[in-house]
Amino acid sequence: MNKLTASLILLLSGLALAGYGQKAVIKVIDSRSREPISFAHVQLENLNKENRQTVTTNIDGIADNPVQVKSLISITYVGFRNYYDTLFPGQSVTVSMQPMVYNMDEVVVTGQFTPQPVDKSIYRVKVIGSRQIENKASSNLGEMMASELNIRSMHDGALGSKITMQGLGGEHIKLLIDGVPVIGRMNGNIDLGQLNLYNVQHIEIIEGPMSVIYGSNALAGVINIITKENSNLRNSANGSAYIESVGVYNLNADASVSKNRWFASVGAARNFFGGYSAIDTSRSKSWKPKRQYNADFTTQYSHKELKVSITTSYFNELLLDKGNLRKPYFENAFDSHFKVNRLTSKLDLSTRLFKDRYLNLLASYSFYDRTKNTYFNDLTIPEKKLTKNISDHDTSSFGQYLIRAEFSKSTNNSPFNYQLGIDLNYEDGKGKRILDQKQAIGDYAAFLSLKIQPSLRWMLQPGLRYSYNTRYTAPLVYSLNTKWDISEPITLRLSYARGFRAPSLKELYLEFVDINHNIRGNENLKAEYSQNINLALKLNQEKDTYDYGFELNLFYNNISNSIDLAVIDAEKALYTYVNIRKMITQGGQLNFNNRLYPWLELRLGIGETGRKELLDTDEQLSFIYSTDFMANVTYLWRKTNVNFNVNYKYNGDYPDIFLGTDGLVLRTIMKGYHSMDITASKWIWQNRINLQIGAKNLFDNTTISSRGDIDAGGIHSGGGGATSVDWGRTYFVKLSFSFKQF
Repeated sequence: MNKLTASLILLLSGLALAGYGQKAVIKVIDSRSREPISFAHVQLENLNKENRQTVTTNIDGIADNPVQVKSLISITYVGFRNYYDTLFPGQSVTVSMQPMVYNMDEVVVTGQFTPQPVDKSIYRVKVIGSRQIENKASSNLGEMMASELNIRSMHDGALGSKITMQGLGGEHIKLLIDGVPVIGRMNGNIDLGQLNLYNVQHIEIIEGPMSVIYGSNALAGVINIITKENSNLRNSANGSAYIESVGVYNLNADASVSKNRWFASVGAARNFFGGYSAIDTSRSKSWKPKRQYNADFTTQYSHKELKVSITTSYFNELLLDKGNLRKPYFENAFDSHFKVNRLTSKLDLSTRLFKDRYLNLLASYSFYDRTKNTYFNDLTIPEKKLTKNISDHDTSSFGQYLIRAEFSKSTNNSPFNYQLGIDLNYEDGKGKRILDQKQAIGDYAAFLSLKIQPSLRWMLQPGLRYSYNTRYTAPLVYSLNTKWDISEPITLRLSYARGFRAPSLKELYLEFVDINHNIRGNENLKAEYSQNINLALKLNQEKDTYDYGFELNLFYNNISNSIDLAVIDAEKALYTYVNIRKMITQGGQLNFNNRLYPWLELRLGIGETGRKELLDTDEQLSFIYSTDFMANVTYLWRKTNVNFNVNYKYNGDYPDIFLGTDGLVLRTIMKGYHSMDITASKWIWQNRINLQIGAKNLFDNTTISSRGDIDAGGIHSGGGGATSVDWGRTYFVKLSFSFKQF
């Protein structure tokens, strides 16, 4: 008996020693595939938040548990929901992380009281995530938006890329970078080819008027580019090189460092395009050669509930418009150089003042100038000299000051929250093509938004904005948004909103008169204002290995005092800006998503957009509709870990409506066309290096023909022609590297 007792004691002691000697570990796995998640970021912090340490899982998804006291654990990894729990010393745990589906957990900031998951937003926010940007290999916003439904991307060899949204032009779309408006519109549009995506985290899109929150130019919606913020990393470095067969050569790099409460990042990019013509027989290209530089710097301080950041961004572009060689000897030509500079500096402060009260302050200064110089280029010497004709040269510059402050109460599931704020904007413009060579306009607004939640499933948000403008009478703007969670997977959103667009400085004060032009602004222009209705019904259903979703969106826009360029004296060819009586757009889209986890994802969509424009309420004009169809397939070949992506879109017949001589409404129809891009990519060396190859514009689109269209209700034929849409089929290679230290 004594021998048996002694043996049991020795056995239990040995087991205890063996258990004591076994290392405590944290194992992280995919909840669906049960496969380990390599290189996940694990942060450990004791309960009084005085000691923080980080570890990273190895190739088998395992990390040591180093805590000495009970601690908080948080685990993050791209594409998975964040995990939070508590951890004890010596405890070994297996953590199952759930994959994110269709950006449901993507945190959005556009139009929100405080940052929140996209599915909790009362607005329908479309998120283009970093993975989608990476799969498409888009280098600028114009390329990225071209494949979206109800968004038509158009290109000009000299003026760049522009888009329409819900049938409304770029002058009705508010473009933001981290909440700061982008300045430098040409003919009402921002050149989207100038907005680089090398340092972008994701893109947030809200369709429909957002004038209560963001003021002018938000009739069709808002596109907010959110840049990267790697403040959770100790150090990081990223870079890529991109080569496209048409003559595109892009390089970019960025780095960040974080220590204690401070964070700093710097980034730079150089893009080059050699120019393109479908039939290359001359110096003059349909698509002009250009070179671009981008530079960004951010420094940030964080302490408890306070975060302060200062960011400076700079953009420089040189576009060459080379003229054809001149007769009789073809030895010289006139060349024009267009130089663009855009500089934006901003201060961003956010803090929690009380338990659920928040203050956000944004102050920024933006500067934009565009210089045209014309040279006489003698190729026999060779030598080029500035021409003596003063009309061959021009510089226009614009500055914008912004102060925006928001105070909000935001408590989850509270029956009443609110946000009130001020939005102060001042813009000045200088140049010989502006009346008296200098003009300025100020817009000073206050806004209020209430969030009322009678129940957990129903939310109501009315809003109001009052503006004082130094140059015109601004209308009172209001909105009402509702969100009803019919059931856990089904959500209905319905909104009514008034929007407005202020006349721009050019529309008010342009004075462009030379041998070829006679365009004058109109100081008596009224602000455009609109009524809009949007409806969105969404269903998302998640299974263990299969997810699917449907979304139906309908919209209606009715714009009064629409501003357009019109001929007021045909003999003198005198043009000016006028308020057309009304423009109406309506339509919708139906989307379907599904995913067989983790190897296949499919997105399908069809959209319909109708437009009509009225000069006289007695005219009975019919709508003309354009149909779009898109399909996106992402396939992961698990055996080789190669990711394939196919983007297809059919752009249906599209109308262009404008004013011609004698005040006639003219309309042309651009024929529909197909586009498709294919890419393949693979991460190697522990997800540090990515190699991507692909082909763009497989249907080899260059120019699309258009025809004149005559409507019995009063629309007149605008004649035929052709529109340049792309530079043909191309092939590309992209090599990227990413280094991260947690």
